[in-house]
Amino acid sequence: MYAIEYFEVECPELLGAEYYKQITNDVLLDHNLLRVISKLHIFIDPKIPVFIAVGTLKRITTIVRVRDLANVNPQEGKMTLVVSDETYLAPMLKIFWERFGKEKVEQPDRFTVILYDVPLSAQEIEEIVVADPSESLFKDLIYALRCIAPEGFRLKSERFSTEKFSFVASENTLAEDINALVREKFALMGETP
Repeated sequence: MYAIEYFEVECPELLGAEYYKQITNDVLLDHNLLRVISKLHIFIDPKIPVFIAVGTLKRITTIVRVRDLANVNPQEGKMTLVVSDETYLAPMLKIFWERFGKEKVEQPDRFTVILYDVPLSAQEIEEIVVADPSESLFKDLIYALRCIAPEGFRLKSERFSTEKFSFVASENTLAEDINALVREKFALMGETP
């Protein structure tokens, strides 16, 4: 199980804070986000009403290239790829079909892909990007925070970078002093927005 370095839920009602800590933990676990969040501070005040989540992200996994999941063996008129990790096999095949055409891509079994007469060297094939896990991270994080936020809090403000994020939700129009609250919550984690 992955651990978040700092995880606090701040709420005027102690029981509410405990429930929201469990809800947050369950949602992040369900969406496999515990591995990417370093620090998380949630503030809920039903009297205002406002929900604020601020946090920092761990270094996001680098992009996945063909070389990360297959060995490329050049031969006369073809290249045989021996697949060692099937996780990204489907996206890799889709990229090959789009780039070279289905007639030049053959998959005789689940661990072998053969490329016929492609205009690239083995090294160029190895460098083809198959997936970028960070692309879906922000969508997944926004979705998870929307699940965690109280029902009916429809007005939202989201800010994300590769290192930090903030998510604010309310029933009412978001006041300008919300930015001050966001800065305050980052400060509680020892961070600046």
